[in-house]
Amino acid sequence: MRKQFLNFKTLFLAVFTGLALTSCSDDDDSGAAEGNARIAVRMVDAPGDYEAVNIDVEEVQVQTGAEDDENEAWISLDTEAGIYNLLELTGGVSQLLADEEIEAGYAGQIRLILGDDNTIVQNGEEYPLATPSAQQSGLKLNLNQELEPGEEYFYVLDFDVDKSIVEQGNGGYTLRPVIRISAEDDAGMIVGEVHPSEFRSLVTATNASYSISAYTNAEGEFALYGVPEGTYQITVEADPISGLDELTVDNVVVDDDETTDLETLFLE
Repeated sequence: MRKQFLNFKTLFLAVFTGLALTSCSDDDDSGAAEGNARIAVRMVDAPGDYEAVNIDVEEVQVQTGAEDDENEAWISLDTEAGIYNLLELTGGVSQLLADEEIEAGYAGQIRLILGDDNTIVQNGEEYPLATPSAQQSGLKLNLNQELEPGEEYFYVLDFDVDKSIVEQGNGGYTLRPVIRISAEDDAGMIVGEVHPSEFRSLVTATNASYSISAYTNAEGEFALYGVPEGTYQITVEADPISGLDELTVDNVVVDDDETTDLETLFLE
């Protein structure tokens, strides 16, 4: 979770300023075909205090055309449509939403279109998640990126569940997504394990500009995606019922396009 979140009350999200994406070389067999660029979109989850948060993803689109063209065309990507429980996308697990080659050129926005079957589970009860305007216009994410021929672009959408769900006065819930977006090839990653693993732990990387969190999975593994280059303090908080003390690790260095492995962190 980043300290400076961008809220979708207006259904609009600006990406990090100066987003720069690296790519595979032109002679890489896995790269995009000549004249095309490959774009992939994955979804992960920042922590949330619910039993399940089910998001109905119908389509991912990319807006293309000249940078100053107000009537840019929308291209529908080959989307892995489905209902995904965001709380399962932790411990290094991510969900691929789209991976396709498109004609190289200017890309203004990505649009995530949701269906009607968005729900949460709380105290064993399932509740519908209202999504104002999201199904019609989609959740728009600014790219403003020139896609170069033969190159690959990978984006990670990190839902902040706690800030994305608003409890209504009548007992209902509304989905107003707060999402942190990053480029896999333009940021680092922090991974590791927490023991004992029978209790879920919250792992947070913090510095003066960012705070990024994830829960451990059943094996105690965790992964923090899209971590900007810098030095971080890592905090590990186990479930309060465990009786385990909080652990802090200082001066963890993260480099762009590198994975920092903290190996095993032991709680006492």
